[in-house]
Amino acid sequence: MKPSRILVIALLTVAALYFLLPVYWLVVASTKSSAGLFGSFGLWFSDPQWLHNLSQVFSYNDSVFWNWTWNSFLYAGVGGALATLFACAAGYALAVYRFRGREAVFKVVLAGVLLPSTALALPLYLLFSKVGLANTYWAVLIPSMVSPFGVFLCRIYAEAAVPMEMLEAARVDGAGELRIFNTLVLRTMTPALVTVFLFQFVGIWNNYFLPLVMLSDDRKYPLTLGLTTWQSQAERYPELYQLTVGGAFLSILPLAAAMLVLQRYWRSGLTQGSVKG
Repeated sequence: MKPSRILVIALLTVAALYFLLPVYWLVVASTKSSAGLFGSFGLWFSDPQWLHNLSQVFSYNDSVFWNWTWNSFLYAGVGGALATLFACAAGYALAVYRFRGREAVFKVVLAGVLLPSTALALPLYLLFSKVGLANTYWAVLIPSMVSPFGVFLCRIYAEAAVPMEMLEAARVDGAGELRIFNTLVLRTMTPALVTVFLFQFVGIWNNYFLPLVMLSDDRKYPLTLGLTTWQSQAERYPELYQLTVGGAFLSILPLAAAMLVLQRYWRSGLTQGSVKG
């Protein structure tokens, strides 16, 4: 075996361990008791009581974990779906229709990709406070419906994958623009839509700063903010360390399931979208 190949394999192995070791530790730690969490070797099982730990997570504080889980699905699911739909419509319009200022609009979208979301959190909070939306579900949902990266990806994908001949044939047959979009474009752009949805879903699910700024009612918290609340209280209530670890393990399962189910669409969407990059 060539030395260069050995080096590549070694680097890939180190990278894989770097990403997989925290997940492995989380799986192991979620099976331990509170005493075993700090009193045993971190990378191996000790006195496993996984089912008991999960029941504690689900029942603690009037089952608030279920509220946080529902909120995370609401924010990530609804926000991701609407952001994907809006991104598809905007990207398709920028790719297909010729109108004055089209490139200027696209440059604004690119600027939005480069702008960190944390820079917008405080202005958004002040705006939502003025209109009475602070500390509501809408305060997290509305910003989640916007995805500049999704618009960018959908435009690139539409230029590469949506044939103009198909659109012209549909117009000749009497189909309106809305019908063309609903019946032809959405179906053609399915891989791109799944890709945008996955990125947006994962981003919203893992979002911590926006809910932290917008929400004060712990019943509206997503999992990221709720688990951080448990962790911050763990010095006074040591049993919360184990609940935080168990909750963190449960919180990654929906993301893993989504990636496994939708990965073939995600891969083809990125590949097709790179044709005209």
